Amino acid sequence: MSDTTCHMSISLDGFVAGPEQSLEDGLGKRGAELHRWHMGDPRATDADRTAVDWLMRPRGAYVMGRNMFGPIRGSWDDTWNGWWGPEPPYRAPVFVLTHYARAPLKLEGGTSFYFVTEGFDAAYAQALDAADGTGVDIAGGASTVRQALGADVIDELTLDIAPVLLGRGERIFDGAAAFGFSPVEVLHSPLATHIRYQRNHAE
Repeated sequence: MSDTTCHMSISLDGFVAGPEQSLEDGLGKRGAELHRWHMGDPRATDADRTAVDWLMRPRGAYVMGRNMFGPIRGSWDDTWNGWWGPEPPYRAPVFVLTHYARAPLKLEGGTSFYFVTEGFDAAYAQALDAADGTGVDIAGGASTVRQALGADVIDELTLDIAPVLLGRGERIFDGAAAFGFSPVEVLHSPLATHIRYQRNHAE
């Protein structure tokens, strides 16, 4: 069966994005502070570079929420094609959760965005089919990850815990009753503690 991964940067107080997402602040106010470990900070170490390799490993398909695709709300502005320019880094089908239909968007480098209005389960099923056994990644944001955790589909969860307190924003563990993962690898740097977890399987 296709393995499903998720890799998120998170603050010490549990936020994966700041409040007030906009074109100027795609990760919300101060959200970029969670990502210094892979955004060219000179304090980055080999631990951070290893975590970048985890983050960028190829996946057969991706699932993401509309807020991760962009700051557009309501009906689509079809001139908006995502944060990543003409050649996004995914190089695979990406299934975007939305309440508003939009035609598929095919960009350079092999990335195609498909806009799914039937909810998380439908998007995940389409991603599994598209990946054809080569792995699905839950790319974010917070709401999409919460839905994936609730559906118990994530096999490997990586958290990059930045030494930052945001105070407000978007959390992935709101409403969580249990954490069904065990750590299998931990790496440290001045910019983040990278913890790779695997799902606990019933014996």
